[in-house]
Amino acid sequence: MHELTVEELVNKIKEKALKPSEVVNAYYEKIEKDEDKVNSFITITKEEALERAKELDALQDEDKMDGALFGVPFGIKDNFNTKDVLTTCASQMLENFYPIHTATSVEKLESSNSVSLGKLNMDEFAMGSTTESSFYKVTANPWNLNHVPGGSSGGSAAAVAAGFVPYALGTDTGGSIRQPASYCGVVGMKPTYGRVSRFGVVAFGSSFDTIGPITKTVKDNALVLEQMAGQDVRDSTSANKEADFLSTIDQDLSGKKIALPKEFLDERTDEDVKKAVQEAVKVFESLGATVEEVSLPNIKYGVSAYYLIASSEASSNLARFDGIRYGYRAENPKSLDELYMKTRSEGFGEEVKRRILLGTYVLGSGHYDEYFVQAQRMRRVFIEDFKQLFETYDLIIGPTTTGVAPKLKGGTQNSEVDDVESLLNDVLTIPANMTGIPAMSIPCGKSEEGLPIGLQILADHYNEAAIYNAAYKFEEKYNLHDELNNLKMEVK
Repeated sequence: MHELTVEELVNKIKEKALKPSEVVNAYYEKIEKDEDKVNSFITITKEEALERAKELDALQDEDKMDGALFGVPFGIKDNFNTKDVLTTCASQMLENFYPIHTATSVEKLESSNSVSLGKLNMDEFAMGSTTESSFYKVTANPWNLNHVPGGSSGGSAAAVAAGFVPYALGTDTGGSIRQPASYCGVVGMKPTYGRVSRFGVVAFGSSFDTIGPITKTVKDNALVLEQMAGQDVRDSTSANKEADFLSTIDQDLSGKKIALPKEFLDERTDEDVKKAVQEAVKVFESLGATVEEVSLPNIKYGVSAYYLIASSEASSNLARFDGIRYGYRAENPKSLDELYMKTRSEGFGEEVKRRILLGTYVLGSGHYDEYFVQAQRMRRVFIEDFKQLFETYDLIIGPTTTGVAPKLKGGTQNSEVDDVESLLNDVLTIPANMTGIPAMSIPCGKSEEGLPIGLQILADHYNEAAIYNAAYKFEEKYNLHDELNNLKMEVK
């Protein structure tokens, strides 16, 4: 069952070749068999999922199979609020938090009659790039259990790669969908900022946070995003834009102009990755597209500007976790100040505290103009650079990451998971978040040690259809579907 795509599952269910309860049970059997190797779930909602699946069985018997995702299971990153279901953000701070509402994106998928199997592991409050900063567990990469799955949506990417769910939800603030998708050999889309409502998702960096799907195939990804997209009165940043990605997905690429920034393939990028991207260029050229090298010299400032702004926004957003209204509360404080201090010191992990400290420093009266304002100016430069590039080119391509998945550090919630090297690895994914444009990672090769390599495809605002079209045509030439379906999930 786990080898089927979302599209295939929908068709078999609507043809009555499979019952929703059979599908859900089959995925739980896969989870029970291999989850202890991967550790992708924080909360498994088996009882609720099976109850919902039986309701869908009855609708199937009555030929009332409404919804584009009828009967298809999925997983939810644990920073999406889900009513009456534990939502932790992989933090001790929210170890007993049961929301009173559900995120809009999850509501839309459930309205399409998709069935949630549970909540997936992540870096604490989405701050990290390995999923090692989770308070609860360390997730492993299904391709090699000795390696990280990436982050912060590492649980989501690992669950899809392992066959625990046919698709999963992730969030992308600086690359947190695309990077783990690259490391795990699956497809991950960061849509245009505003394409999907952020209501009900615990905020990290409010001007960067985006929600997107992780799937095995490009077509599945387009199908899921169509169901999530749209304006929401509860999110003023959401846009009223048409979401039709499937009708043009198989178009010819002849005449398309694609840019390849030379800075994406500089000395920081591994040779295996460079080779895979250069092979991908040949594929696009064989499909009729023109690929030209361009320069984006300001890319080198992206990491610094991003972390100054994102940490500032995180400092503001996480101020709500104070031990007063909800979440973790320190025991026996002697004063209100001590309650705040002990709660936040004990409830947050080391990586979260580092970013709060950085953001608070940057927003201080003596540093605001020197750091925060300058970073925002740099952001405007990025926006103008990409705007000019898209006046000439339809798409931009390059590697998703500078290397393949690194080895696990045996992390705990207190391990030093985000050193300077791992922060700099975000240099390729951050531009899409700084500018708000859509970007997708798809598999394009493997390293000598057999780990997946991701190709990133970027387009202008609200032009996800062009990305899906190019990715789909590329996927016809190269994909990892069969290998994903046969992963042995072992240490190599």
